[in-house]
Amino acid sequence: MSGTQDNPLLCNAEDSVVVIIDIQTRLSSAMPGKILARVKRETGILLIAAGKLGVPVMATEQYPQGLGMLEGEITGLLPEDTKRYEKTCFSCTGADNFSDQMKQTGRRQVVLAGMEAHVCVLQTAMELTNSGYQVFVAADAVCSRHQEDYESALQRMNQAGIIVTSTESILFEWLRDAAHEHFRTLSALIR
Repeated sequence: MSGTQDNPLLCNAEDSVVVIIDIQTRLSSAMPGKILARVKRETGILLIAAGKLGVPVMATEQYPQGLGMLEGEITGLLPEDTKRYEKTCFSCTGADNFSDQMKQTGRRQVVLAGMEAHVCVLQTAMELTNSGYQVFVAADAVCSRHQEDYESALQRMNQAGIIVTSTESILFEWLRDAAHEHFRTLSALIR
């Protein structure tokens, strides 16, 4: 394999953590149907790939008593050792033990998926960036209730040096080579 594993501009499976932010039943019901379907599909791809490639996953629920639990489709794809957090703060970094457990992974890249782009995703991305992590936001795996909020969030994150990309880009950066043992299985997810 070429030296691209060390390219700091690419997402590296051995250095990544996936954070699934607040894809909860009541919050989901406020999202446009087609957009919600896209977010669930792309988040599912990230979770399946993370499971196959040994990428740790963390998942949060914003005030689940009011916004419901994680969507069943998402919960069913979480790797067994997923760390889960309930929170009331908007940034995941404010959830009890989140930052400590992120640090314990020893990984420096964080891939974000979830909702809403302009609130919890944005604040988490900004806080993690400020703490020295390289943050990748899967634009097709995040959403907001309103298109303008989604667009302004992606623009603002991009301007802050956060890498706004797609699930497919992350997947192929994790694989790096068509000779990878999981290439066939994982590339089939995006067809």
